[in-house]
Amino acid sequence: MRLTCRLLFAGCVLWSFSVTAAIEPISTSIAVGMAAALTGFLARYQNVLYYFQECCRPEWISCNKTGLKNDLNTKLYGQHVAAQVILKAVTGFMNNENPKKPLVLSLHGWTGTGKNFVSQIIAENIYEKGMTSNFVHLFTATAHFPHEAHIDTYKTQLQEWIRGNVSICPRSMFIFDEMDKMHPGLIDSIKPYLDFYDNLNGVSYRQAIFIFLSNAGGESIVQVALDFWRDGREREEIQLKDLETALSLSVFNNKNSGFWHTSLIDKNLVDFFVPFLPLEFKHIIQCGLAEMVSKGRAPDKEVVETMARDLNYFPKEERVFSMQGCKVIPARLDFYI
Repeated sequence: MRLTCRLLFAGCVLWSFSVTAAIEPISTSIAVGMAAALTGFLARYQNVLYYFQECCRPEWISCNKTGLKNDLNTKLYGQHVAAQVILKAVTGFMNNENPKKPLVLSLHGWTGTGKNFVSQIIAENIYEKGMTSNFVHLFTATAHFPHEAHIDTYKTQLQEWIRGNVSICPRSMFIFDEMDKMHPGLIDSIKPYLDFYDNLNGVSYRQAIFIFLSNAGGESIVQVALDFWRDGREREEIQLKDLETALSLSVFNNKNSGFWHTSLIDKNLVDFFVPFLPLEFKHIIQCGLAEMVSKGRAPDKEVVETMARDLNYFPKEERVFSMQGCKVIPARLDFYI
């Protein structure tokens, strides 16, 4: 059996090594002595350490409200409801040094509407290293929890991973992608960490952030968007109150959702159900132009419009909303350039 040992100092993971269970006593003494010596040295030069090594400190973790607002307003297209909710929820939570519970956001909508992109924007405006931070943890249902027969093992592993990482850094972020593909009941295993507890077994989870991403509930969001369009109302008139209740019920009662009959919803532990609206032709154009810039090319509206017209839209005759959203644009655009 192998054991992994980590040296922690002031919220930083500085040194990690693995040993076998049958380690020699002298090796253990050397390792402990080295750790003690290194700890003493670092105590004298900790300010230098904070500069070079990512730590769970304000130098590395703080909310850039101006950056978050700018990114949501200029990089996220067609999602005025989501942008408003995310900005207020995240900045309000991060400005509170002693929140009553972790921040729990559930992002819903069809593929390509910006859910993953928004989770990246949030991470980039809180953590200096963004999605590559040691304190940002991404779980994908099909990759991390593929087999229903192993659900009990997954529950234990998930609990241990969250507990261990929050112990290292209370301001940790956990992102769960493909919640619509997660086995029902699995996510209930972390319910205690999302609740109103000061601490559990000496660990406080109240400063952590949990973000769930799901396609579930997309149909109810699309229906509201279609109703507004058919009534001749502007898309920007849609508000959170027009969607949130129907969305939470839809997700809760969807047997194909990881949230099916979950106590997270039943006990009101999800702070916001954030709807992502289906994108229109004009939003696809915006995504295409931005993609050209990211590829180092001069934006060419004619090329982007040609690409956008070849995508699928619904309703079939009116072609109002994109079926694929912006997710396919990076690959599709290469064909037209």
